[in-house]
Amino acid sequence: MVTEEMNTSKAIMKPTKIRYRMLFLLFVNVVVNYMDRSNLAVAASDIGSELNFSPVELGLIFSAFSWTYLLFQVPGGILVKRFSPRVLYAASLIAWSFATIMQGFAKGFASFFGLRMATGAFEAPAFPINNRVVSAWFPDSERASAIAVYTSGQFLGLAFLMPILSKIQSHVGWKGLFVVTGLIGVFWGFIWYFFYRDPLKHPKANKAELLHIEHGGGLLNRTAEKPAHPKKKFDWTDLKEVLSYRKLWGIYIGQFAVNATLWFFLTWFPKYLVDYRGLDFIESGYWASIPYLAAFLGVLSSGFLSDYLIKKGVSAAKARKRPIIIGLLISVFIVGANYVEAPVWVIFFMSLSFFGVGFASITWIFVSTLAPKHLIDITGGVFNFIGQSSGIIVPIAIGFLASGGSFTPALIFIAALGLLGACSYLFLVGNVERITSRHDLEPLNN
Repeated sequence: MVTEEMNTSKAIMKPTKIRYRMLFLLFVNVVVNYMDRSNLAVAASDIGSELNFSPVELGLIFSAFSWTYLLFQVPGGILVKRFSPRVLYAASLIAWSFATIMQGFAKGFASFFGLRMATGAFEAPAFPINNRVVSAWFPDSERASAIAVYTSGQFLGLAFLMPILSKIQSHVGWKGLFVVTGLIGVFWGFIWYFFYRDPLKHPKANKAELLHIEHGGGLLNRTAEKPAHPKKKFDWTDLKEVLSYRKLWGIYIGQFAVNATLWFFLTWFPKYLVDYRGLDFIESGYWASIPYLAAFLGVLSSGFLSDYLIKKGVSAAKARKRPIIIGLLISVFIVGANYVEAPVWVIFFMSLSFFGVGFASITWIFVSTLAPKHLIDITGGVFNFIGQSSGIIVPIAIGFLASGGSFTPALIFIAALGLLGACSYLFLVGNVERITSRHDLEPLNN
């Protein structure tokens, strides 16, 4: 009896590592998420040829995902609060994967546009769920690393998936590509439901791990607990206020610029390599994977540089501003692809540009750094809305710019947005200091 108690005590004293298993599940979720965002980019060349889509029509189809993805962010957030991640994520995965399968049976512009909109709507809750899961399973000291791990799935996953997706299409055609990727998502939706549990409901998470999470600031999904202070109701004057500050417009424009290059790579990039650069389809899949690896390295390098600057005595805010400016300036090198012919040099400039995007990807830190304290949530909403709107505007704009048969104007357009983003941080954001609003001064005046 004593021996059993001692063994039990030892087991409790040593925390289990179940949270890392949950993080792995999230990582795969993100890979599947971005696989179903980018499969259209891989198939676009064949789809355009078979269904006679013009560059303008393809641009509209590329943008369709973002219309509903943006529109359903708020409803998706409401669902995340109401349903458990286990149930909602499984339902979301299976639903968007089914919409992906149906794209293999699309017959024209309207059906493709509608199904891409459906995919965007069903994917909308995904990243809010990711945030909820990490907040529940990880203490504050481990949360940033956990977020970095699952976020890397969008770059690292696609780097390895691009050649695979190209090979799948070469064997089963573009219709089969959508069916195969959709079936993978449906299968993974059931895997998620079978293996995921919230911390307090997981049978293999011991008491020591739960205490480690809770004492470190983890939420453990105790949603029944009421906040100490009720949230302030939405006021339209708050929206007007966060749209009135020059510094905040600096980060809004910067986020649009960062996402602009990202959406080029998620939509037009494979078609650019095949149709505008004449690369073999299978070969283009291998070439296309290199910029995603570069973006992944950019994310890691940005973090190391920020830490190095802080160790050198640079303020935390400035240590994060400099990588963003440097990254956006590096992204401008995408225009270099207009002036080279060899595929290796085209990929060099594309990879350099996407490395810059990864390097500049720590932009969210400035929402909490610059916004008035009582307006951080709404500032984040506006920041995300304007940033995500690039997924609508940029693919359509590229379609119009490339409709003349040359992709040169499109790359100049993307480079110009990168330069605009860097200038916005340099000249609009300026000194890194929190904005003081009238609301913040009220207690001092009374």
